[in-house]
Amino acid sequence: MKVVFEVVMDAYWRLAEDDGWAIASHLAMSTLTSMFPFLIFVTALAGFFGSAELSESAASLLFDVWPRQVAAPIAAEIHAVLTTAHGGLLTIGGLLAVYFSSSGVEAFRVGLNRAYGVRERRTWWLLRLESIAYVLVGAVALLALAFLVVLAPLFWGLLISLAPELERLGRLVTIVRYGLVSVILILALVIAHKWLPAERRTFGQIAPGIVLTVVLSLVFSMAFGAYLSEYARNYVTTYGGLASVMIALLFLYALASIFVYGGELNAAIIRRRTHSVEPRTISNVTTLSARRSRFPKP
Repeated sequence: MKVVFEVVMDAYWRLAEDDGWAIASHLAMSTLTSMFPFLIFVTALAGFFGSAELSESAASLLFDVWPRQVAAPIAAEIHAVLTTAHGGLLTIGGLLAVYFSSSGVEAFRVGLNRAYGVRERRTWWLLRLESIAYVLVGAVALLALAFLVVLAPLFWGLLISLAPELERLGRLVTIVRYGLVSVILILALVIAHKWLPAERRTFGQIAPGIVLTVVLSLVFSMAFGAYLSEYARNYVTTYGGLASVMIALLFLYALASIFVYGGELNAAIIRRRTHSVEPRTISNVTTLSARRSRFPKP
């Protein structure tokens, strides 16, 4: 138990030392700003395949596990954007949408590189091409999943018509739906931790942070939704018309902080196993801070 506590605190102090809170705010803003161009590109891609309605299903899928008070205002704005005519898939607008969407991937790369304490040595254009490839693959995968989601109610309705007693399993279907979203989240985290940072790690090395990220994200989403159902008006009083944006940013900031801490936890466990660096504790962090304060930066 003592070892677990020391690893958890080591990861926390490293998070503070590596400017993790600032990186989390960068991740939150990048996620919010890249979400719109990404879904615009998804809409263009869906139109290319002859089913523009799939983009609506894809957008709904993204917000499935978000608290309703957070997702509703953003989903309304995204619906307004998606129902506006945009250029085709290969127009300048479509290409710019892909490029700006890839900035969100780059933000996650920066956060993981800092968490794992590695320096990026690949050229910037190669990294950008890799991020664009992730956007393209993610868009196709999201549309494929949305297609399955569209077919699922039809298939379920057919099953009920053939066997009406299956209607009692409706709640189980909802649980399976949330489980599917969790599997997607886990897969995305595995890809991010394994291939985004500068160095490669085994699945065993990245698994603890991924499990922690999934669990804390789901718990926080439910808790934040319950909090907003009671106190959302406080944000309206403080931020006025910007309340929905600030709520979304706060939600994304918390999720980004959990994501960065997951990387720091993996790094702390790796350090503990390899004995490469002395773990951070409150005593040696205080000593280090005192030493730094004697020699202020010019």
